[in-house]
Amino acid sequence: MPDHIEIRPVRASEYTAAGEATARAYREFWQPDSPGWDAYIARIADIGSRAGIAVVLLALDAGVVAGSATLELDARIRPGPAEPLAPDEAHLRMVGISPGHRGKGIGRRLVVACIDLARERGRRVMTLDTDEVMVAAQQLYTSLGFVPTGPTRRPGGPELLGYRLDIPAQSGTTR
Repeated sequence: MPDHIEIRPVRASEYTAAGEATARAYREFWQPDSPGWDAYIARIADIGSRAGIAVVLLALDAGVVAGSATLELDARIRPGPAEPLAPDEAHLRMVGISPGHRGKGIGRRLVVACIDLARERGRRVMTLDTDEVMVAAQQLYTSLGFVPTGPTRRPGGPELLGYRLDIPAQSGTTR
């Protein structure tokens, strides 16, 4: 069976479609009593504002934009209370697969591509934060070798679960 999944850096002409697909992935977690949620969804959808600061990888499913992932390698995409990246650290953000494209291993392939890219860029640690309601994401991360680092709370934001992966020197060990 031919492989119809493609993972590659997003192109400027795809920012809107990639942002919409990724935002759709997060909308199911919306809670009416969650302040700032609409602003967060808008930030997730705004691929163009972070593509010049971080690497945004696009997932295509048979040529259709299915989602994306953002990888901070040199700087955080948004200054604020977060610690700066360590010299050997990559930070994974905003991984999202539109609901109609789930169950095909696309999220796994996006995360593995981010791990491989971080390794190529000399990073030895990958960190990420996820919400406690994102159980499928947590299962994906642990299946790839990420270990929990504990909860954190950003000022005015939800409690997030931290994860860390020590990136093996050789490719292929996280697949």
